[in-house]
Amino acid sequence: MEALLTPADLDIEGLGSRATLVQFSSAFCQPCRATRRVLTDVAAMVPGVVHTEIDAESHLELVRRLEITGTPTVLVLDAAGSVVRRATGMPRKADVIAALGEAVGNVTVQRP
Repeated sequence: MEALLTPADLDIEGLGSRATLVQFSSAFCQPCRATRRVLTDVAAMVPGVVHTEIDAESHLELVRRLEITGTPTVLVLDAAGSVVRRATGMPRKADVIAALGEAVGNVTVQRP
């Protein structure tokens, strides 16, 4: 089991009230840009979900602690900051929504 992550670990104001999508990226990672779009879209569609992007090169201690080996890597945290899902590579929107279901139980998607 992975350690709890706090807002201080992630350099953010606070975790999502239901879940947090944490994306580890690097400057020249093309799939990271597409991953950012997917996660931003999902966070906008699911109330209480926050997306944050971490520059892996600027947070090497956290990268080592979490054993991040490639970018993009996405962690899905529950409201308490526990990692409930982890994936490397560009995710599909449906897969992110399914992973959120594990973190929060029932996911209701709001369409704009």
